[in-house]
Amino acid sequence: MYERELSVAQRSRVIEMAWEDRTTFEAIEHSYGLNEADVIKLMRQELKPTSFRLWRKRVSSRATKHEAMRGFVVGRAYCKTQYKPR
Repeated sequence: MYERELSVAQRSRVIEMAWEDRTTFEAIEHSYGLNEADVIKLMRQELKPTSFRLWRKRVSSRATKHEAMRGFVVGRAYCKTQYKPR
């Protein structure tokens, strides 16, 4: 299904990034090698059906999830404070 297998922590991080409004699909692809279709497949597989439908409805109406539709330029894929200490 995916080009490479992701660890549990990586899958969790991809899901977290997909839920974030300002994280683009291109940033996820740059970080994890999953394109938009792969992220959708992962979300469908990992989320409950109701949660997946809510996410798809939300993402479909967000221009910020696609770099080409954004009205501003972002110079980095992540914020220095986004990773939580473990």
